[in-house]
Amino acid sequence: MANKREIISLPGIPHNAPLPTGAKIGNIIVSSAISGREPGSGEFSDDPERQAEALFDNIRAFMEKAGGSPDNIISMTLYIKDQKYGEALNKAWIKMFPEENRPAREGHIKTDGMYGGRFFDASLIAVL
Repeated sequence: MANKREIISLPGIPHNAPLPTGAKIGNIIVSSAISGREPGSGEFSDDPERQAEALFDNIRAFMEKAGGSPDNIISMTLYIKDQKYGEALNKAWIKMFPEENRPAREGHIKTDGMYGGRFFDASLIAVL
């Protein structure tokens, strides 16, 4: 019997399309784009460091809602609007993932589709 898909959404973190924050089947979790929106207001800070912190706070909240933690993340793809925001992104990355416990990571500069004041997007794959 096939496992049923479980939808994972984060309250206060709206998407501008009809899609959930992610989905889970069995012990596998895959996210849609997760941003650095502030929960509740749905706004983006104009401070890259605060927005990077919010991004990783949202990743943590997503993983907890899925029944896991950042330790369950096996791979992340990070998108950044401009390389000049890289230091802020890396600072938040190091805070969440100590050197001995980091998932695989791929990064891309993404100037197209970074609307509404966002500097970063992330997607992930995790296994519980």
